[in-house]
Amino acid sequence: METGSSFQQLGMQQTLEPPRQQLSGYGKCSTTSSDPGKDPGKAAGCSGGSGIGKGPVSMVCSTPCGNPYAGLVSHLRASWLSGKTRPMEYRVAQLEALGRFLDDKKQEILEATELDMGKPSFEAFFSEILLCKNELNVTLNNLCQWMKDEYVDKNLVMQLDSAFIRKDPYGVVLIIAPWNYPIHLFLVPLIGAIAAGNCVIIKPSEISKNTERLVAETLSCYLDNDCFAVVTGGVPETTRLLENKFDYIFFTGSPPVGRIIMTAAAKHLTPVTLELGGKNPCYVSDTCDVTNVARRVAWGRFFNAGQTCIAPDYLLCTIEMQEKLMPALREAITEFFGPNPRESPDFGRIVNDKHFQRLRALLCSGRVAIGGQTDEAERYIAPTVLADVLPSDPIMQEEVFGPILPIVVIANMDEAIDFINARPQPLAVYAFSCDSKIVNQVLERTSSGGFCGNDTLMHVALPSLPFGGIGNSGLGKYHGKFTFDTFSHPRGCLHRTMGLETLNTPRYPPYTQQKMGLFTTTFEVKRRGTCTLL
Repeated sequence: METGSSFQQLGMQQTLEPPRQQLSGYGKCSTTSSDPGKDPGKAAGCSGGSGIGKGPVSMVCSTPCGNPYAGLVSHLRASWLSGKTRPMEYRVAQLEALGRFLDDKKQEILEATELDMGKPSFEAFFSEILLCKNELNVTLNNLCQWMKDEYVDKNLVMQLDSAFIRKDPYGVVLIIAPWNYPIHLFLVPLIGAIAAGNCVIIKPSEISKNTERLVAETLSCYLDNDCFAVVTGGVPETTRLLENKFDYIFFTGSPPVGRIIMTAAAKHLTPVTLELGGKNPCYVSDTCDVTNVARRVAWGRFFNAGQTCIAPDYLLCTIEMQEKLMPALREAITEFFGPNPRESPDFGRIVNDKHFQRLRALLCSGRVAIGGQTDEAERYIAPTVLADVLPSDPIMQEEVFGPILPIVVIANMDEAIDFINARPQPLAVYAFSCDSKIVNQVLERTSSGGFCGNDTLMHVALPSLPFGGIGNSGLGKYHGKFTFDTFSHPRGCLHRTMGLETLNTPRYPPYTQQKMGLFTTTFEVKRRGTCTLL
């Protein structure tokens, strides 16, 4: 995921002054209830404000020699150690509060994302609100079952004992979110972290500044401020934040910054989930419905103005299919956005000048077959298709992360698969064909975080499927129960009876052959037979 910004320059060896923005939104509600998550009317008492310097001074070390976030992390850790977040009732109350946040702030979320990147309200509602509500309701519907101890098989000696897996929370976790889906990509991990019983610090992206401000000023009005906090800022703040020991770090962003996050986590042996990105290939076979392919590819590429980590990054097809796709893609773009996409309310803008300049420079690759128009003042880049792109062209050297679709010509499916496998494992692989055998061939012979046949993006809309990368595209997975599992430590537990000591005698010295025979009989696991995949 190309989340760029100054974040890409983030370094861990810098000596930095304590940040001015410390506990944005921390403890700012004017209502008197001590637990906002249990007060249905809590949001009505939000005081707003900038969120700068609003937190209790005692929780932040502001001396040059100390870490400015050490007090906050210690406060949340004390809350977690108290056991406050463990009861199911508490977790449900906080999750329901997130639901009220989405309901109450729906219009403000739509407005903030529109200001940040011209995100169409339809796309913002679908990606930032509806999908988040789906994740929330799946979690609330199943949390009671997910939290239960999982009892496991036992050997002969332990038949009277209790052996189970306890789903323990990690403790204090850090969620660092990007700018392209600024609500969804912090809220979905947060849902799982709360459901698993953790305390959480949330770091929204400073690039989507209007959404960052909304989250910092209002989220604390819904959640328990002793257990959940929002920290705002850029590179200096994030650098100092990462110096602290967290029990889990969940990061969404680019591979270069993912390496920095992993380096910081390694200092404390902190486990991480890294949701990164990469160049997602899309193979289009000669046997397909060209019109349907064009519509589905155009929607996936140009949704959110192409600023989506799982968007099809480039097409692989034969020269004949390229010629067929061009008029179909042109027709789909016109159908979606009209003859002038710049005037369409359904097409977004690039998030900032830096990304605009980067994307405009990529237009020199191949030849512009569709689109190519730009407007620097609006940060507008038209939905663009580049034909006859070479693997050596600049656009093939980095994740596009914008409304530009390059087409690379290949001779056949085997060459397409070789092309994919010669590059780092992507976050998604797409394959289009009317022949299911071809789709399955691409699935079986490639490796990626996820896969979608005959469509784009839609596999992430199912909470029942894991979402995550592999290799360069990420580490770990989430969505639905997978998010709960990500933020839970599966603790293997055995509770034995104090009696029946005779059953333990064979394991004690002095050892004899008779004891070895008894020990083997009671502990040995025998193979049942071969396993056949149907």
